[in-house]
Amino acid sequence: MSKVLNKSEAERAAKYLTAADAVLAPIIAAAGPCTIRQHQNYYWELIDGIIGQQMSIKAAAAIERRFKELFGTETPQPEAIVEKSIDDLRSVGLSRAKASYIQDLAQHIIDGKLKFDNFESMSNDEIIQELVAVKGIGEWTAHMFLMFCMARTDILAVGDLGVRNAVKKLYGFDNIPTPDEVKLIAEQNNWHPYETAACWYLWKSSDNSPG
Repeated sequence: MSKVLNKSEAERAAKYLTAADAVLAPIIAAAGPCTIRQHQNYYWELIDGIIGQQMSIKAAAAIERRFKELFGTETPQPEAIVEKSIDDLRSVGLSRAKASYIQDLAQHIIDGKLKFDNFESMSNDEIIQELVAVKGIGEWTAHMFLMFCMARTDILAVGDLGVRNAVKKLYGFDNIPTPDEVKLIAEQNNWHPYETAACWYLWKSSDNSPG
């Protein structure tokens, strides 16, 4: 079972990756231990993930703020979301597709098709399988959930453009590396079991973290 990033585990990750990867070492020295921590707001993290798909951090944050304002609460409940029309949701800047994805997620929770109760005891792959059954949730959103909500230590966000751009810059690629090439860099530099922290340092290297 994957470990969870807490203060002591983050400090171990920093020491381990400093010794394992000379490229990451100066970034780690500047950034300090990874600050990702586990929280239990699983439902909102998934909405946040859908909003942020293929979008800059700044743009996603603006839409998220307007989304909350539309409902007048920090955490709009599933029942309130399905009561809104697609056009209501689009009014905050969401695409039609993302508005429908968020409603589908809310409906899955209302219907009991998606239950978070057992996630703590499930493997990463089992959780990903549960999540991608929801329309609009793919591997990237599932990876962000496992990293920033559950704080699992060993998530390699191979599909994240920020990670891939940082790998290109730091490891001498001529072009943006493919997900398989990111996996190879992780293997060659012995990031396991701290892939999550390694990704966080990659984001820090370009100040482009999604969370």
